[in-house]
Amino acid sequence: MASFRGGPVLKVDDKGRVTVPSKFCALLQAAVQGQVVVAKCPDGCLALYPLPVWEQFEADMRGWPMELEGWRRLYIGSATDLEIDGSSRLLLPPELRKWAGIEREVKFMGVGAYFELWDSTRYDEREAAMLAGERPQRLLQSVIR
Repeated sequence: MASFRGGPVLKVDDKGRVTVPSKFCALLQAAVQGQVVVAKCPDGCLALYPLPVWEQFEADMRGWPMELEGWRRLYIGSATDLEIDGSSRLLLPPELRKWAGIEREVKFMGVGAYFELWDSTRYDEREAAMLAGERPQRLLQSVIR
């Protein structure tokens, strides 16, 4: 499956539905017929995985040590199967929208094998704080100049 990159800010309708960006939707429909899993992400957003990517992640989590049990519980306990509807929309569960602070606008952020759904204001604040901090040496060594 190709990588998810970038993404727009889109509106959430009154029923909690959001249209999946066309480039993301095309990848998901071609690869997994729109079958996805959404789960809480420790960064305060929602992570949306194509079903096979989620299944591999879940299998990997089974091998995590006991000190990571709370993190495994966060991911698996919040995971919800979703399907993209005929209008290229996802119905985001209200409890997950509330947890991530998603109300009227959602920022899609492709991060490779999956993508994140952020409240657009929360994302902007997190990004500004990250950019205001010092850049890790490891990042400076690995970024193409």
